[in-house]
Amino acid sequence: MQKYFNMNNGKSNSKNNSSNRGNKGNQKTSGNAGKKSFSKNAGSNNAAQKSYGKGGGKFFENKPKTKREPQESVSGEMRLNKYISNSGICSRREADIYIVSGNVKVNGEVITELGYRVKPDDVVNFDGSVITPEKKVYVLLNKPKGFATINEPIVSAENVLSLVKSAHNKTLIPVGRMDKTTIGLMLFTNDMNLVQKLNSPEEKVSKLYQVSLDRNLKYTDIEKIKNGLLIDEHKVFVEEIEYVDGQPKTEIGIKLRASNVKIVRALFEKLEYNVIKLDRVMYGSLTKWNLPRGKWRFLTEDEIGSLKRG
Repeated sequence: MQKYFNMNNGKSNSKNNSSNRGNKGNQKTSGNAGKKSFSKNAGSNNAAQKSYGKGGGKFFENKPKTKREPQESVSGEMRLNKYISNSGICSRREADIYIVSGNVKVNGEVITELGYRVKPDDVVNFDGSVITPEKKVYVLLNKPKGFATINEPIVSAENVLSLVKSAHNKTLIPVGRMDKTTIGLMLFTNDMNLVQKLNSPEEKVSKLYQVSLDRNLKYTDIEKIKNGLLIDEHKVFVEEIEYVDGQPKTEIGIKLRASNVKIVRALFEKLEYNVIKLDRVMYGSLTKWNLPRGKWRFLTEDEIGSLKRG
């Protein structure tokens, strides 16, 4: 595992740019510098790793089978399911269901053929509304306290979406949820396929958290977490858990694949600890380098590709 912890909340020599490029001189770095990662050789449970909720039913079990999609033609034609997905309505997998169900029209004609290709001047109607594809946007935010993921028609000041509203002219979708007290890395995009992938119980992208507890974590309790704890009738396994080097034993590094941050809190609450602070410091290979608290930036092509490959 890459040695990393607390990343000084964004201070580094990274070449990645934050969203406010013109205000680089005003950006301040929060957090405590110099915190080390927990040991690279920390005990892990690789032989028995399982995803939270892995035993659940598959999404769209009866979806139509499709062949691998060819590249878009030089003429600009695009497969209908990709056209729908690019409009931000749903994923390609879900679009296939809507297509065969007769919910999609092209130039006024109902299309149920999965391989149908849309021309640039075609008019596509989805459930009574004309749709158009849009460029995919991928944003990484270093979320501060006081903001939460709220599902509301008009974005309020305490909605985490208010922090990334300048990234796109339409509302982006948060990947996963965070409450007001949880801080750290959070992804936003209009790519429904990636949202569905990263929120899936089968997801393989690891997340690293720094947890501050109300009292020292016993070594015996670390072993209990390593061996798996039962949370909401599902046994949750972590990839790594250790004390943060050079810090009190209330500071814990924990790495797992579950997308729901509530599971991290639940693991410690199960053993009667109170979580004082929960900070997501890594999301896959993404870190907080050069990303101060409350700021966002666009992902690079390499970072997007890494998330999609998982």
